[in-house]
Amino acid sequence: MALILIRADDKKKILNALADLERHAHLKICGKPKIIPPELADEVIERILKQKIKRKSKRAVMVLVEEDTTKSIMQVRKIHPPAHLVVISDEYEDYSNLKKNFSELLPFKGYYSLKSKERSGKR
Repeated sequence: MALILIRADDKKKILNALADLERHAHLKICGKPKIIPPELADEVIERILKQKIKRKSKRAVMVLVEEDTTKSIMQVRKIHPPAHLVVISDEYEDYSNLKKNFSELLPFKGYYSLKSKERSGKR
């Protein structure tokens, strides 16, 4: 499983980015996306990139995807979502802390997987 952090200006862009992960990157989102404080998301990104970010985010969520980190990175590189997506691998210090606290975060409301509808025959 891979952990993906999504930063954006608003909820609509996050919803579009989540849909892009499934539709275009062909990644399977496990469970519900979780809300993460935007300040924390920005700090994590700065530590991973080892530089200051130019734009602070107004909203941020994290998702777990079924695929491994390498495949997730390769698939995310192919898409152009309206948000900043970062696959956080287990080689980063923040990974274990984020994954450990994932279940305690509040769920992001408004997102429903298209794939679960397709599997159940609804459309």
